[in-house]
This record gives sequence, C-alpha cells and structure tokens, in this order.
Amino acid sequence: MEKMQWYINFIFFEVWCKAKGKDYVIEELFSGNEELCEIITELHYSQHKGADFFLAGLQHIFEDFKILENTDIENLKHWYRSNNRVDLLCAKDPSVSPVTYNDIEKLSDKLSHHLKDFFKNLYSQSFLSLTSISSRIGQIENHYTDFISKNASGKCPFCGINNVKGNYHSKREAYDHYLPKGKYPFNSINFRNLAPACNECNSSYKLAQDPLYNAKDPLLPQTGGIRKSFYPYQVNQYTIEFKITLDSHDWNNIQPADIELQTGPDELREELDTWLDVYGIDERYKAKCCTKNDGKYWIEQVLDECQNDGRTPEQIFNTLARQAKLKPYADVNFLKFPFLEACNNKRLFDV
Repeated sequence: MEKMQWYINFIFFEVWCKAKGKDYVIEELFSGNEELCEIITELHYSQHKGADFFLAGLQHIFEDFKILENTDIENLKHWYRSNNRVDLLCAKDPSVSPVTYNDIEKLSDKLSHHLKDFFKNLYSQSFLSLTSISSRIGQIENHYTDFISKNASGKCPFCGINNVKGNYHSKREAYDHYLPKGKYPFNSINFRNLAPACNECNSSYKLAQDPLYNAKDPLLPQTGGIRKSFYPYQVNQYTIEFKITLDSHDWNNIQPADIELQTGPDELREELDTWLDVYGIDERYKAKCCTKNDGKYWIEQVLDECQNDGRTPEQIFNTLARQAKLKPYADVNFLKFPFLEACNNKRLFDV
C-alpha cells in the first residue's frame, strides 16, 4: 500500500504538475516509472470497469493542471505534501496547511470534482483487487496482520473498550480514514491516514467527523484555527489518566448524569478534548459504567467478595490497582478501577 502511495506521488509531481505544454501520451509521461507505465497500459487494454475512474482521472486531472497558473501549481504542491503529513497536521505544526476540496474549488471547480472522484475511488476494493494492482502492491490484509501482532491488547486503539478481530478470526476490522477522504484530497491511500478501528468507533461515532476541526465551533474553519489530535501512528505511547466522581448513593440506579469523567494529563488537554469529541468517549464510558453487565456487575463482584469471601474493599482495591497497572485493557481495567474507586468514595461498599 505504501508502494501505491509512491505511485500516486509520481503521478502528482512528475505528471500532473508538469503537464504544461505537453500532450497526454502515456508512454512519454510515465517513462520515468516503468512499473506504473505497465500498470496503466494493462488497465487500458483490460477495459475493466474497476479501473475506469483511474484511467479517466489521470487524463482529466492532467488537462486541468495544464491550464493552471504556476502559482496555483506551487500551492497545490504544498497542499499535497501537507495533507500527507498527517503527523504534523495532528500536531498543529505551522509548516503544514491542510487543504480541502472546497479550497481547491476556488481554483477550479472541474479540478476539485476530478480530484475528489479520483482519490475517493483509489481506496476501493474493486480497484485494489485488480490483478494489475494487487500483484504489484500486495494486499491490505498484510498490513492488518502486522497491526494485530503489535496491538497486543486486542482492543480498538481508539476507544480501548471494544475488541478487534485478530489471529483467531477469518475477517478483519475496517480501516478508518482518520482525516475524512470526502473532505481532504491526496491522502486516501496513505497508510498514515488509515487505521483499523472497531465498528462502533468507525461507523457509529466518528463517521466523517474531522479531528482537525471542531464541528461544534463553526468559527474555526473560517479563522483557520485547527485543533490538536492524537496521531494514530505515534511511536511514543500516550498515557491517559482517568478520574471518576460519582454523585449517587444507590448503586442499582446509577445513571450517566451521576458520573463525572475527568481525563489528563493537562499537557494533552487539546488532544484529549478532540478525542472525547470525535469518538463520543464521555457518553460511551459513562454508559459502560451504568450497564448491568459492566459497571453494575463490577460493583456486585466487590460486594460479593466482601460478603462471602471476607475481604475488605481496601484489599480488593489493592488487587484491582495491581491488575489495572499490569493489564489495563483486560476487563476494561483502566475504566473499571477508577469507577469502583469512585463507588468506594461514596461508601457504596459499606456492609
């Protein structure tokens, strides 16, 4: 897949950006990349419908670039590089400037339309499974196998509470475009912008939400202000702190409104706020603490051990603290421990 991105880099910089004064002749334009030239030739003669958008897009966008001003082309080069530096965009690095299809529309309606059709369809099974493509770049399953070998927790890396399919499954999770492919051009095939996520994160909460801009603050896009967000492929792990405060004395009837969830550390405040917003974390974590087979069962376990095993809440919490540190994602210990601690502070375990 990284090889596919390499092909697209060549197409953008060596073909489209150099379109002025040239005719669209495949053998000449793609002579600098023999393998890509072979792919285009094979697709052209195969007449496979899955390749129609690709072949048509190559030429349409080439013709669009031919009539652009040199300054516009330089801007597009900067935007292309920026949109593919997902790490810098997430960090709000001033050296990059994210661009949307709406921005490109100001240069050319046709170019924006052609780019959107091209890049949205690049990441499609009908295209990537074509023999001419897959035989040269491999399959996305290879990346997923590598992902699950490193994601030892077996949990979704975005919410931490749902399981993701692993070695014992014949299926895999879908990949989410972290920066929505319907909004941002140039990075739909870039694996720095693609990450496996559980179905609830991908299809119920995040959907097409934009980690760079807060949709609840309509002034941000107009002022050019963006927010920091967690970069999915960050090498250094993020350590998130949780504290729960409970406002209820009846454990059988705890409601989400009774729970206050606080996150830290403060130096990650902006990234945390983005994460909480985009993935509905506050709602989902509170719901888990309130459901019968999660939060309320955790309370029942503690009460059962106190009443029938003669253990004190302090002894139980010492065990939980150790388990949460060793295995934070098992049984959602990272959430379970602060929740039960909040229950203890409310003296819900007094027997």
